[in-house]
Amino acid sequence: MTRDGWDADAPGVLRLPSGRLVRGRGLRAPLPPGPRPTYGVYLLGKQPLPVDWEFTWVRWPDFRLPADRDHAREVLVDAWRRGADERVEMACAGGRGRTGTALACLAVLDGVPAREAVAYVRRHYDRHAVETPWQKRFVRRFAPPGK
Repeated sequence: MTRDGWDADAPGVLRLPSGRLVRGRGLRAPLPPGPRPTYGVYLLGKQPLPVDWEFTWVRWPDFRLPADRDHAREVLVDAWRRGADERVEMACAGGRGRTGTALACLAVLDGVPAREAVAYVRRHYDRHAVETPWQKRFVRRFAPPGK
């Protein structure tokens, strides 16, 4: 466990190559035991219910891509930066498609080549992560800022 961070062995916690720990989860399941997020990114087609921590909503319909890709990019970059010092959580309803896509984008920001990011997340988070061809393409085209 990092200082005040996630337990690296807890369910849904993805360790990025830099050592950052980010939790992915499905909102349909109960909140996992342990510490609560300090920041959440909720990837849903409709506004999420309020929570007791800071969060950002990205309008992202199930099995699709973000409604506003520029906004999604800004939120993902911010979440990646926050992940160095905060307990960041990425979540959609089921915790696989949209969440896996967002986690793969964080992996790209962390230095994983875009063409390898889906495989990285499937290997280290959930083997069913990133569910659609267009989500895979979104990750392959996702580039760190300035590229």
